[in-house]
Amino acid sequence: MEKQQLTQTNSKTRIGGLNPFITIIILIAIGECIYHFVLGAPSNFKGETTDSDPKTFMGIIHKGGVIVPFLISFLLMVIVFSIERFFVIGKAEGTDSLTKFVNDIRLLLDKNDINNAISLCDKQKGSIGNVVKEGLISYRALANDTTLDKEQKLVSLNKTLEEATTLEMPMLEKNMTILATIASIGTLVALMGTVIGMIKAFFALGEGGGSPDAAALSVGISEALVNTALGIGTSALAIIAYNFFTSRIDTLTFKIDEIGLSIQQSFSAHH
Repeated sequence: MEKQQLTQTNSKTRIGGLNPFITIIILIAIGECIYHFVLGAPSNFKGETTDSDPKTFMGIIHKGGVIVPFLISFLLMVIVFSIERFFVIGKAEGTDSLTKFVNDIRLLLDKNDINNAISLCDKQKGSIGNVVKEGLISYRALANDTTLDKEQKLVSLNKTLEEATTLEMPMLEKNMTILATIASIGTLVALMGTVIGMIKAFFALGEGGGSPDAAALSVGISEALVNTALGIGTSALAIIAYNFFTSRIDTLTFKIDEIGLSIQQSFSAHH
């Protein structure tokens, strides 16, 4: 019972990262502030009002309309959650090279030097260090257990490794769905802004009769293109970030499985 409570407590401390709900609300508010006070600053417009023609590139972006603040918020989310995942996954990988750690653990397992292997896990730290340490502690306990046969010990060892891995995975995958969602909906939200801009452009075209208002027409087209550019750029960054971090998580998971298999093979060979 004490061991179970300790494991639950440790799993809670391992699950880190930003609170997604609070972070998203804050970034949406920041996006609105950037739209109104930075992009909408009087110095960005010829008449020093947002109703006048833009004078700078930031003024042009502001002319993108009401969808722009949401796209800016999406971009901020991609940046913030990417930075957060970078540090969290980096911490999960531990202090040393994953390949070197795996090789060192294998060498110690070949010598059946479990105590030094556990010490190496303490130095490595991170998710991989936590999982391997749990497996090695179970290995040492089962080696001295006389109540179970070899097959039962291997089953118990495998279960310990699987449970330890399961406890670490939420920390690795937390907030990844946000990047995946932005990658999917970023272009759709931008498409909404594009459609709104084109509606304005065609409305200006129809209002002018035989001689359309070129200024109103250009404003509508500009709004459409600004939203398209922001949406595509944000979605592209989200896709790149998601694939990059997914690859790192897969590599870490593979290394954990690789060491887990080595631990089971070593136990089978020595006991």
